[in-house]
Amino acid sequence: MTRIMTNDGIIGGADGPTSIFLARSLSYSWINVWGIFIVVLILIPNIIYALIKSKKDNEIHQKQLNNKTDDLLSKTMRLLEQIGRYGCMFLMIFNIGIAEFGFTSVNAFLIYFIGNIVLILAYWIVWMMYFHKESINKAMALAIIPICLFMINGITMRHYLLIICGIIFGISHIYVTRHDTIEALDIK
Repeated sequence: MTRIMTNDGIIGGADGPTSIFLARSLSYSWINVWGIFIVVLILIPNIIYALIKSKKDNEIHQKQLNNKTDDLLSKTMRLLEQIGRYGCMFLMIFNIGIAEFGFTSVNAFLIYFIGNIVLILAYWIVWMMYFHKESINKAMALAIIPICLFMINGITMRHYLLIICGIIFGISHIYVTRHDTIEALDIK
């Protein structure tokens, strides 16, 4: 029995050119360009919505603020929502070097890449539907999609702090969105 030794190596579970592409385009520096792009794409519809809200919507929002008698749970959830939101955005943009391990394979990168595209497209489509007619289902979809986006980024890149912030944001954002949307629909 003769054994033949070969020098066929697989770099990171991928072929050479793919690994070189991934290493160049996703190399870790202190700023994640892909993360900036994703965060900006999430924020654009929110900014547009804030800018084109009618005077009537602003009056309704002001009534909501005046009528709010938030209990300790609501105040806590609002605080956790902001901590989770800004934590996720910060960790998507800045590589701080703590609990970040990168992609395990090309498949993880493909899930990351395709997942982000699908979720961002879904987010923009639901926003367009929400601009046309507001509803609790659309508001909840707009709350859940960014949570999924943050989680898919954290899981595929093995970025554990992003996963933790995503969980905090997810639980609190769903609570606050549901609470505020029901209140807003009751006022209208």
